[in-house]
Amino acid sequence: MFTGIVQEIGAILRIEARKGSGAAEDRRIDVSFANIARERLNLGDSVCVDGVCLTVAALGASGFSADVSGETLRVTTLGARTVGESVNLEPALRAGDSLGGHWVSGHVDGIAEVLSTSQDARSLRVDFSAPKALARYIARKGSVTLDGVSLTVNEVDGVKFSVNLIPHTLEVTTLGRLAPGTRVNLEIDLLARYVERLSEKQ
Repeated sequence: MFTGIVQEIGAILRIEARKGSGAAEDRRIDVSFANIARERLNLGDSVCVDGVCLTVAALGASGFSADVSGETLRVTTLGARTVGESVNLEPALRAGDSLGGHWVSGHVDGIAEVLSTSQDARSLRVDFSAPKALARYIARKGSVTLDGVSLTVNEVDGVKFSVNLIPHTLEVTTLGRLAPGTRVNLEIDLLARYVERLSEKQ
């Protein structure tokens, strides 16, 4: 479990394709980190990489390795990542940690696409298009996770929704690079899923 409060911007150091049975393929990625405390990233620990929950498979002097399944490569943006690209990092939540964002599972629901960006005072307003099947779960003033960052939704209009990125968020996450056409990992608020399930007729 995570909070959507990014702890560091890392970089992809290496991508290794690995063959499985038949024609199936997955990848191992090496990611650098410098500021996250070493005790927060142990072998077998969960780490959120651009909103995707991965497991630390190996540790090096300045980074960690994680295996990315074929399914994760298909349903998230990690399949399009290349060596040298920056990624948002957050270690798993521990008892006593500050809950500054909202509950984030690291299980990406789909991919949203940037429609437009515009300055709004010192903030950057970003309009996104969500997959139609997920748009119903995005509510005005509700929470949403984009590339692992916990954000508040400002407006919703059909499949379109908008957020404002304050200067701090632009500085400490990769969201400052957003431009029309950029695709980001989207995780809807867990609460929306549970409310829908509980409201279903039995």
